[in-house]
Amino acid sequence: MNAEIAQHVRDTAAQLGAGVPYALKVMAGQLADDPDMGQPSGLPGILTVMVDGDLFEDCPALAVGYIREPDRIEIRYVNPAPSAEPAADTQAQAQDQHADPAADTQDQDQDQPADPAADTVTGRVIADAWQRITRWLQHNAPDSHAALRAGVSPTTITALEHDLGIQIPADLRALWFLTAGDDGVNGAGCLPGNQALMTLDAVAAFYGQQMDSQAHQDTLNARRPECDRITVWKAAWIPVVSYGAADRTSGLYLDAATGYLGRWSRYNEGPGDELDTLATYLEDVADMLEAPALATRDKPGLVGGALVWGSRLDPAQEDRWQPLTG
Repeated sequence: MNAEIAQHVRDTAAQLGAGVPYALKVMAGQLADDPDMGQPSGLPGILTVMVDGDLFEDCPALAVGYIREPDRIEIRYVNPAPSAEPAADTQAQAQDQHADPAADTQDQDQDQPADPAADTVTGRVIADAWQRITRWLQHNAPDSHAALRAGVSPTTITALEHDLGIQIPADLRALWFLTAGDDGVNGAGCLPGNQALMTLDAVAAFYGQQMDSQAHQDTLNARRPECDRITVWKAAWIPVVSYGAADRTSGLYLDAATGYLGRWSRYNEGPGDELDTLATYLEDVADMLEAPALATRDKPGLVGGALVWGSRLDPAQEDRWQPLTG
């Protein structure tokens, strides 16, 4: 079994301490021998194994995330292990709140992450993948980079949660902290298929529209046989990516219940399940930009200062499109 370490993971390791690259290499060898040694992480499909920093010189305790495939291991991230010290503070806080029933009740009313440590790791994975994408855009496709909106505050995301009536998963929150939509270049976004990351206003409007459509179908479903009932949308589906910057004919949603992406379409064509998490999807986009010769999902190229993907190349742009070959 081969254990692969991507270059961006090696770069991150070098920044964490002089001994971290060696510790990561040792862990890769151990994973090659025992690929099931990790524990499920907060990200579907990704296992996490801990590295005792005391075993290596100039190396903190580490959390190493990886995916296990039939013939290989791929290490996806390395981060300092979350400190266990806040647990005591949390316990003390819980005791104080127990002494104050009003505070305890108020805390129960708020949506709290089930695993703050896992959410922290999730945020780092998303940030790493997105920064790889934006770094590439900044240097190679400045028009596409300029079309990306700035991130939003936690308060804005919390307000959206209240509007939708659903808790936003940690990975999507992390992405929206970094960027809250893509205005596109000539209507095309920077994601494969020239799809665009939806703005938060578009997310709220489309979600409401789809839930209204489902409410209508539920009324009709009450009179239909079970096998003929129609599901247009589920409450756990959060729209994330659309066909274009202003085109909602199809796109991707994040299923908050499973953590996986799915596809919606006005015309109901194509598979519904992407079998990707948001993290693996963004990492795949970054991989295709950094190593376009190995890209399989779509082929990236440039038209002037804009990133344009080959699967939806406008015939009017064919003579100007420069496929990436690096």
